[in-house]
Amino acid sequence: MIWVLCPVALLLFLTGFVGFIYARNIMLDQWKEAAILKLGWAAHQVDMRLEEPVQWLSLLRRIPVGGGLRAQEHVLEELRSLDGVQSVDLEWSNESSMFAFGGRHMGGRMMSTQDRVSVVTPPELDPDTGSESVTLVSELLDEQRRIVGRVLVTVQLHHLIADLVASSWWQGVKGCLVDASGRYLAHTSSGDSGRRVLGGSGSPLEARVLQAMKERPSGTIFGEGHPPEEVAGFFRLKQAPWSVVVFAQGDEILKPIIRFRNYFGLLGALCIGMVLFLIQYVSSRTVRSIREIALAAERVAEGDYGETVKVRTSDEVGRLAAGFNAMVESLRQQEFIRTTFGRYMDREVAEKLLRRPESTRLGGEKRRVFILMSDLRGFTALCERMEPETVITVLNRYYSRMIQVVRSHEGIIVDFIGDAMLVFFDPLDAVPEDRSLDAVRCALDMQVALDMMNELEKVPGLPSLSMGIGVHTGEVIVGNVGSEIRAKYGIVGAAVNLTQRIQTEAREGEVVVSEAVLESVRDYVKVLRPFEANVKGVTGALRLYAVGSMEVRDKTGESSRPY
Repeated sequence: MIWVLCPVALLLFLTGFVGFIYARNIMLDQWKEAAILKLGWAAHQVDMRLEEPVQWLSLLRRIPVGGGLRAQEHVLEELRSLDGVQSVDLEWSNESSMFAFGGRHMGGRMMSTQDRVSVVTPPELDPDTGSESVTLVSELLDEQRRIVGRVLVTVQLHHLIADLVASSWWQGVKGCLVDASGRYLAHTSSGDSGRRVLGGSGSPLEARVLQAMKERPSGTIFGEGHPPEEVAGFFRLKQAPWSVVVFAQGDEILKPIIRFRNYFGLLGALCIGMVLFLIQYVSSRTVRSIREIALAAERVAEGDYGETVKVRTSDEVGRLAAGFNAMVESLRQQEFIRTTFGRYMDREVAEKLLRRPESTRLGGEKRRVFILMSDLRGFTALCERMEPETVITVLNRYYSRMIQVVRSHEGIIVDFIGDAMLVFFDPLDAVPEDRSLDAVRCALDMQVALDMMNELEKVPGLPSLSMGIGVHTGEVIVGNVGSEIRAKYGIVGAAVNLTQRIQTEAREGEVVVSEAVLESVRDYVKVLRPFEANVKGVTGALRLYAVGSMEVRDKTGESSRPY
């Protein structure tokens, strides 16, 4: 789960983080542009309110000397009639100035005003009206640019900012109108009602706004945090040394992106939850199958092959279960070969037997086989003269050679009876006559192998051995004899007993066969000694043959392999 969830969670986090940063920057840039446009509009509205008295004041400089008192009075009356204007006063520095302004000739001197308002006073509370007002001061200059008087136009502050206060966006933010020094002229926040100067609260953002107002006419400032906790914007008026300033909360500006972030987090949590559910759903099936395989493996390790594991899926786990079942089946067969056949026959013969269903269950079937029994001559008397360890050494040397010969001819060893060995040759899918040749060849090769052992592998203190072998054929019961706990693959029948009696009639180094065996190999063997013998369990004399050499001829009668 860790290896699956970590990449998924990391991918979701990186995607959301990059998307959030990208969208946040876009929205902040959009707010910057929108804020500058709105502030510019607000400043323009205030400038428009100031523009009317300023334009009338500018007319004073256009009145020529001697133009008459009527023209100047008309301008003053128009100023007094403007909306929001409370009063218009004309102050002179001396009487000569007043006389000249009245239109009398003073040596070609003319009166003029500056192009714009020279001073805009801070708002003051008018005790008569109960409202704040500001005064526009315009200085009057003579032709030598000397101040001869001033025109003072008192305007209600509420009138100047009426359009600003009425705008919907101004109500949605914390806004204020300040002069160049940061003194409040107007504000929308009730929390700032007791404050007089911008930046007086010690706010780093307000201090940065004041500094920026001195450096440029408009701009936006972001506060601390990512995203910023608070943002600000300002715009300077043209007609007065004032600036419109707004403050907004960062989370309000970024509300859509924050909502997107929350939705994205919720969606990511749902995705991870779904991944967890899918992992739990898939892994529970996988774990159940793996647990079954693990338990079955423990049983196999203890020697209990038990039942096969159920294959529930066709994926890798299903193939693992199928492979485990194949492995257990192979181990079961190998164990069966080892416990039932392994020590008594060649592996290839065992595999042929395993392909026959009846060979793996108790009981058997009746069929004709060729039986070989060998016995060492005089070995009982030798055992009485030798130590037990020496007897075991001799038998092990003897059986190691004989077993090798039997397996080379695909014989099946039934049992070791002291120094005697019982072997049979099962035709299985072969022709019975071919197995008769294998049986006789095996007997002859056993005698040759014993002679070579006596001659080439002489061991001081160990005697030479001699052996008699009998070969017979007949119908017997072939199958597993015993119980479910202990069983072995063997043969049972009268032919087995008769083979043992034929073996006793063989002299040292002889191979004696019955007449039934001779009929199958007559064309391939040389009869050394035919004779009759009376054996127990058989009525009358039994015709037997000692064979000494053998060769296999092809269909043309030519010898192809001598024995």
